[in-house]
Order: sequence, then C-alpha cells, then structure tokens
Amino acid sequence: MGLRARDAERLAAWYVQTLGLREIDRAGSTIRLGAEAPLLSITEIAGLRRAGAREAGLYHTAFLLPTRADLGRWVLQAVERDLGVDGAADHLVSEAIYMTDPEGNGVELYADRPQQDWRWTDGRVEMASVPFDAQAVVAAAGTAPARWTGAPAGTMIGHVHLKVGNASAAASWWQERLGFDEVRRRDGAVFLSTGRYHHHVAVNEWVSAGAGRRSAQTTGLDFVELRRSTPAAPAEFTDDWGTVIRVI
Repeated sequence: MGLRARDAERLAAWYVQTLGLREIDRAGSTIRLGAEAPLLSITEIAGLRRAGAREAGLYHTAFLLPTRADLGRWVLQAVERDLGVDGAADHLVSEAIYMTDPEGNGVELYADRPQQDWRWTDGRVEMASVPFDAQAVVAAAGTAPARWTGAPAGTMIGHVHLKVGNASAAASWWQERLGFDEVRRRDGAVFLSTGRYHHHVAVNEWVSAGAGRRSAQTTGLDFVELRRSTPAAPAEFTDDWGTVIRVI
C-alpha cells in the first residue's frame, strides 16, 4: 500500500506513534513502515495538492490486528494517551476503530471475529454497523493486560476501501479484471473478496458519485499492492479512476 504525501516525515511519525508501526527502511523520498515486513510506503512529492473529499481515491486503509486482545491493548493505551478517534463500530464480522491521519487519509484499525461466527447466505456475508462495546474489547486483553508496545507480529493490511465515481462499475472491474467475488452490496457501496473473506476491497460512491480520474498531483493513495495466492508473474493494473493496483 502506498501513499503520496506532502510531508513524509510527519505522516510516518503519526503511523508510528498512533498505530505502532515501525520504520522498516527508506530510500530517497520514500519511507516504508510495517510490523515485520513493510505494509505502508509513504513517498513525499513536492507541490502536491491535498485531495478533496469528493474526489476518487482512498476512503480508508484498514490495518488488521491478529487478535481482539491486541485491539483491547490498543484501546487501553489510546485512552491513557488521549488519542483522538473519529468513531468505532461492531460490524458483526469485525470490530473497528476509525481515525484520520494528518493529511486526511482515512484509517481503520480492526480485529476480526472468529470466521466460524460469520453468517453467509447465498455467497453474501452479513455485516452491519452497531455500537462498539469498548468494555468487552478491553476485557479481551485480560485482567492484567500486557502493555501495548507497538503493532504486534502478524499485523497486516486486511482491506482497502476506495472512493469511486460509480460503485457498480468499479465492482464489475474488480470482478472481471482481478477475479474478486462480490460478497456484499449496500447503499452505494460494494464489498469484494477472495476465499470467502468478509472483504479485501470495498468501493463506494457515498461522497464521490460521478467523480472522474484522479490527479497524480494530489495527496493520498499512490498504489494498492495485492499478493497472489499462487505463484505468477507480477502485473500492474489501473482502474477507471486512476488507482494503480500492483499484483505480486
């Protein structure tokens, strides 16, 4: 996953301090962060304009923690440090907290519920947005919880949520070009995955309906990188809104 930034140092510091990522390496104007392997690449580019809310691009990057206990430990230290969040929700398949980074990029931090508890009907997974039970999440960390010391081993980007001009057209593109399955559809948004995950990619037109191709001179999403489940040659695709998808 890559971001274009006006100030890479400031943006990287936020992901380190807030999400507990660590710097893996840097080259030129690019800083790479992760928990073990690189997850997020931040490239500073001079003269970028901050992307507008109604433009196509990134809705949020969703960082998946290995366990609910890890999410509980993050909540405890966030309360102690008075970290600001935009909101939180229980999605039935997962429990999530939402934030915005210093350059306006949406961020989700979440933990999945056990997959055997997900409800599927005719290839569609049941999801919702109901109140987040912070006490139960914190309790999952135990009666004498270990302190949060940063993103634990196994942290990954679980899904990416994109803003597009037409959600149905975008969903068709992901299915036809990259072989994803549609697993949920609601009010201007489509959720897609492979292997019966609740979603690896979501596309919505909630504020971006009718948006055209993204400018390369704006902050925000630089590229999305996907890993194949079986060996094959790397490939690169670009969707109708200028989002670059690298398949490795």
